[in-house]
Amino acid sequence: DDLEISEKEYGKIFSFVDFANVNKWFQNDNQDWNSQLLKMDEVLVIDLNKLKNFSDIFSEKTRVYYGEDPKNKKSLSFTYVIRKIFGKRSIITKDVQKIKHYIDSYEDLSSKVLITDKDNQKYIEIRKCNFDVEISVDAIKMINHYDTFCIFSGDADFVYLNNFLKKRGKKIIIVKGGYITTKLRKTADLIINAQRIKKYIAKIEKTKT
Repeated sequence: DDLEISEKEYGKIFSFVDFANVNKWFQNDNQDWNSQLLKMDEVLVIDLNKLKNFSDIFSEKTRVYYGEDPKNKKSLSFTYVIRKIFGKRSIITKDVQKIKHYIDSYEDLSSKVLITDKDNQKYIEIRKCNFDVEISVDAIKMINHYDTFCIFSGDADFVYLNNFLKKRGKKIIIVKGGYITTKLRKTADLIINAQRIKKYIAKIEKTKT
């Protein structure tokens, strides 16, 4: 009821979670869901169990898209956990791409890890793993099985997909963190700000020292 999502208005809802986007929603927050300041050694992170329970409140089906690093044990362990929580068939993964960005002396490197190549050139690794295409293809493949497309992402790349779905009679719910473009906003029947649902999907963790 708090979210203003009624079955009468939105029918059967399928949710698509772009986890790389969702995972950044609260990374710069300094307050919890009760507006209490976090301690210096505390951060807000996504609680996978809470995220699943939240999505289940209104979603007939939830699919989570997550980029994994097959050479990183922590990443593979995370994949195991998220599959256990959401169900193996509900998790779509692909390998993270690592792009070398060579730096110059003018760049602020205070928070970045420098790597030196065999030619003694310094660079940082930028990790990318976009799921715009996969989400769009899946949403279109399933188009006859839902009434409302719910996207957990504020990525402007979904404007084209949202407009396509709306022309075919679908409603659009956007769950987003931070700013979204005017064009994306206009495609939505309902927009839910992540700050409104912080207590339902986040938890407090101690920072690792």
